[in-house]
Amino acid sequence: MTKTDNLKEKWLFLVDKLTKDFSDGDELNVDGIIYLIGVQELGQGHRKFKKDEKVNLMHIAICKLLEPYGYYEFDFFDDDGWPHYKVVTELPNLKGGEQTVLMKEAIVTYFEALDYFE
Repeated sequence: MTKTDNLKEKWLFLVDKLTKDFSDGDELNVDGIIYLIGVQELGQGHRKFKKDEKVNLMHIAICKLLEPYGYYEFDFFDDDGWPHYKVVTELPNLKGGEQTVLMKEAIVTYFEALDYFE
């Protein structure tokens, strides 16, 4: 099995499992999964978030997901408990498909570390 096939299989399994666990029936997409990761990383539980908070949650998730790749590094928690990251290395210019593959790979790696596939 090639890495791509393995990633594809893991991605499909993950989307199915997350959709069953966290969705009202609509299949979750990359953005929806990134949002869930942001909520998880914030650690304040599920609650109503304002529009700007939702954007910030997605930013937290992206930083967390790309931290192992050396793009971001955790910096501090602010007074409201929100994590902040600093840029370590600028992201390369990637085409849309390349960005999607990178994010899917990072998401799968994130959930593997949480033993979510078990």
